[in-house]
Amino acid sequence: MRIFVTGGAGFIGSALVRHLIANTSHEVLNFDKLTYAGTLSTVEKVAGSDRYRFVQGDICDRDAVRAAIGSFRPGIVTHLAAESHVDRSIDGPGAFIETNLVGTFAMLSEARCYWQALDGEAQRAFRFHHISTDEVYGSLGETGLFTEETPYDPRSPYSASKAGSDHLVSAWGHTYGLPVLITNCSNNYGPYHFPEKLIPLMIVRALAGESLPVYGKGDQVRDWLFVEDHVRALQAVFERGAVGRTYNVGGNNEKQNLEVVHAVCAHLDRLRPRHDGASYAAQLAYVADRPGHDKRYAIDASRIRDELGWQPRETFESGIAKTVEWYLGNEAWWRPLVAAKAAERRGVAA
Repeated sequence: MRIFVTGGAGFIGSALVRHLIANTSHEVLNFDKLTYAGTLSTVEKVAGSDRYRFVQGDICDRDAVRAAIGSFRPGIVTHLAAESHVDRSIDGPGAFIETNLVGTFAMLSEARCYWQALDGEAQRAFRFHHISTDEVYGSLGETGLFTEETPYDPRSPYSASKAGSDHLVSAWGHTYGLPVLITNCSNNYGPYHFPEKLIPLMIVRALAGESLPVYGKGDQVRDWLFVEDHVRALQAVFERGAVGRTYNVGGNNEKQNLEVVHAVCAHLDRLRPRHDGASYAAQLAYVADRPGHDKRYAIDASRIRDELGWQPRETFESGIAKTVEWYLGNEAWWRPLVAAKAAERRGVAA
C-alpha cells in the first residue's frame, strides 16, 4: 500500500515512517512542515529507501496537500501532524487552533475530494486514519480507565483542539461517508523525542547539571506507551481496523510523574554517574503547577487487543531503560536541538 504520513518528521510520525520502511513493503510519503519539533534527522536511516519520499508542506495549505496526495495517490492517509505540547498551548493557543483544527479540516477536505474520484475497489480500500490523544477525555479520579465510550472533557487548549479535530473526523465519516479511523493514545516516550517533553527533558537537563523541574508534587499519573509499540498499533488499525471505529492505545504502565523522573535518574546514575558521586535525583526542583493540570490518565486498550490482536511489548521498566540508553548514545542528535531551542518547562503561568 501507499501510506501518506502527515507529521512524519515528528516524534511519533518518524517512528511510524521508520517502522513501515523497515518492517513492511509499503511505500511511504512523509509530508511535514518541519517546524521546531520536526527534523529530517529522525528519518535519516530510511531516507535512502526507494519506498520513501519526502515533501515539505503545511497541512493548512490545501493546494500543497492536494498536490502531494494527487501525485502520490495513497491508499491510506495517517494524520499525525499536530501541535502537541500542553505547556506551549497554554502560552500560545492560536497555533494549536490553526494546525490541529484548521489543518485537520484541510486534510479531510482534500482527502474526501481525492477519495470520491477513486474507482470502486480503491475507494472501498481507502482509509483516513486520525491519530489523537487520551487527553481529550479529561481527567480521571484515583480509579477507572478511559474507554472509547468515555465522554470528551478536554481541559487544556491542546486537548480541546485535539477533541475538536476528532469530532471533525467523525463528522466527515458520518456526513460524507469518508472511511475514517481514530486512535487515542496515552503518553508516548522513546528515541527521537524532542527534548521539551518530560522524559527527554529530564535526561538532557540532568546531564547538563541543571535543575529537574517537577510540577506541583509530581503526583500526576500518566499511562506510558513506548513509541515503537504505538506505531505497531497504528499499522494494525489502518490495515485491519473497522471503518468508523475508535481504538484506544495504551501501555498499561501507570506512573506518577515523580516516579518517572526518579526512574530516569536511577538509570543515569548507573550508566553515567555524576562526578561527585551523588544521585541525579539531587537536582530535583518542585515548581508551581501548571494551570488546569489533569490529575490522572489511564487507558483501557482491550478493544484493540481483542479485535486486532495488538498489545504492548515493552514494560515501562524495559522501555525507559532503552530510552535513556538511546539518549546517552545519540547526543549528536539532540544536543544541536537543545542548543537551538533552549529546553525549558513552559505554561507555568496562566
